[in-house]
Amino acid sequence: MRATRSRVAAITLTGVLAVSLTACAAGGESGESGPVDLTMALWSSNEDHLALLTQIGDAYVAEHGDEVASITFEPVTNPDYVAGLTTQIAGGDVPDLAWIPEASGPEFVDSGILHNVGDTLETTEGYALDDILPAALAPWQDEAGGVYAYPFSNSPFALYVNKDLLAAAGQPDVTALVGTPDYTWHTVTDIAAATAGATGSVGLNIPTFNPTNWSAVTMLGNAWGAAPWSADGKTCEFSSPEMIDYLTWYQEQMTRGAIPPVSGNAAPAAFASGDVAFSVAQLSQSGSLDDTFEWSFLPLPAGPEGYHPIVGQAGVSVLERSAHTEQAAGFLAYLTNPENAELLAQFFPPPRESLLNVEVLSQAAPKLSPEEIQSAIIDVVPEATVKPQNAVLSQFTDAVRAGLDPVWSGGDVETAVTGICEQISPILEG
Repeated sequence: MRATRSRVAAITLTGVLAVSLTACAAGGESGESGPVDLTMALWSSNEDHLALLTQIGDAYVAEHGDEVASITFEPVTNPDYVAGLTTQIAGGDVPDLAWIPEASGPEFVDSGILHNVGDTLETTEGYALDDILPAALAPWQDEAGGVYAYPFSNSPFALYVNKDLLAAAGQPDVTALVGTPDYTWHTVTDIAAATAGATGSVGLNIPTFNPTNWSAVTMLGNAWGAAPWSADGKTCEFSSPEMIDYLTWYQEQMTRGAIPPVSGNAAPAAFASGDVAFSVAQLSQSGSLDDTFEWSFLPLPAGPEGYHPIVGQAGVSVLERSAHTEQAAGFLAYLTNPENAELLAQFFPPPRESLLNVEVLSQAAPKLSPEEIQSAIIDVVPEATVKPQNAVLSQFTDAVRAGLDPVWSGGDVETAVTGICEQISPILEG
């Protein structure tokens, strides 16, 4: 759960966000009479996503024509979605609703950019706010009970396994190890290193990782008991013994070939190529796979501190500066009610407990077996934690990126992470 929103935090955000907040006081209801036109900003420009959203939007307009005349879904074309969205807000072109990436969620919540939709969701008949998993909703709440977004995509990270590649290397099928004490990162990387050595393939990769997206690696440290910062986000923990142990282990895996070396911002080899033994990714990657080789989808392995599942999220929210917050909140409640959440589940794993079943999740990942959906999604999501977030992330992410460069290139881990904490602690402490 987020801390109570702080206007003090708001003024420390990026310049663009700060400008938008300065103008925030002038936002709110327009006082217009009659039905209004709503717009929703999106990260995705996927035609299938847009078609489904338009279908739901048209149905809402048909039922609530006296309140809403039209709903338009507008992808933000800037390659940096958050920069594009905040620039749009600062320029006065404020969408009524917006797709909010999880990494930026706390900054948006704490800055006051998002409208509290808690009352609307709680009082909408049939909405069942308590059906949303508490762990999924918590990052979008504050201590006062406000709700600032619906986490429409709540997707766990899992381990893809190329079973043909392991067999070619004479390695065991790790599927049989799931649920046993031997299903660990140490076991997986031992097999990854052996497979890479025997076949010339990639052992284990994290396709979303590059030095800029450093959290794709640091998030896995929770299985070592490591976190980048304290639970309240105020204390740097990069230099903790647990994080040093984890990053040292990660560095060792690169040295012995279990994990490929970092090569700038070059895209990692795709698991779909058939040349990667293991890949840490979300279930959406299954859509790019076919029967070219035999593969499986498993929960993440355990580390020295046990098994700690992780989910990545995206939320949808109403913007405080919308001139139609009441109408936008009404549509948000419709867009994310149990019936439409099930429709959205064909693309996005839902946060609703009632929809965590094989039948619904098979829509989003039809190539996964019922057993894989059960063990890697349904069994893990209720206990999963959201990727580490921080309300001032944009202010220090570049410092962390630069500070971790020596780790990726074989430098001293303790020196590197100590330097990171020296740089970002004043920012975290505020």
